[in-house]
Amino acid sequence: MSKNLVVIPTYNECENIRDIINVTRALSPLFDILVVDDGSPDGTAKIVKEEIEKTPDRVYLIEREGKLGLGTAYITGFKWALEKGYDYICEMDADFSHDPNDLIRLHAACVEGADVAIGSRYVTGVNVVNWPMGRVLMSYFASFYVRIVTGMPFRDSTAGFKCYSRSVFEKLDLNKIHFIGYAFQIEMKFNAWKHGFKIVEVPIIFTDRTKGTSKMSKGIFKEAVIGVLQMKIKSLFKKYEPVY
Repeated sequence: MSKNLVVIPTYNECENIRDIINVTRALSPLFDILVVDDGSPDGTAKIVKEEIEKTPDRVYLIEREGKLGLGTAYITGFKWALEKGYDYICEMDADFSHDPNDLIRLHAACVEGADVAIGSRYVTGVNVVNWPMGRVLMSYFASFYVRIVTGMPFRDSTAGFKCYSRSVFEKLDLNKIHFIGYAFQIEMKFNAWKHGFKIVEVPIIFTDRTKGTSKMSKGIFKEAVIGVLQMKIKSLFKKYEPVY
């Protein structure tokens, strides 16, 4: 077993999942792969099982009944990773909007001393390919909004491409992470930051998917906008024990 794990949540990703597994499986250093599938009706889990047969010690699958949310999928994967003893746990989309090759640099940043490495679209400008301008602006200003409300200094506070040291999950109470949509990404960064973990941004190029359909919705965006305010207010009455 590798010391490194990539958690990939899926819902209807049959067009991408085999390729993303193959590219990730070929990386050096080695990354094991855990797919958390939310009952995809398109046969995503079946494809993963075919890949497991090729390398049963490198690819794993957790099947859940129904679409239970991005955040809970990651929490399920993170808890599994802790139980299995992984040192570095990454999260990545299945649709190639995140380049698996960038896992190498995110992992290296953690090996070199970071507790969390964020694959950042905005730390060196705006590095987004094939998104319509409206969505680029929405994403960019969402990160700006999060910085203003929370005080976090990160340029890409909504990013979903990250590498964590296991010490972060050992400190945070994963059962108390509340959000299930994209606000989950903000909540995880905020809690790690409030505890004083070392967080760095690693520049990446984000490329919109070419296969399958996006899972973004107005409800997810609304959760993030309102959730950030709720999270900030609650933090005023909570004590965060520093790790350093």
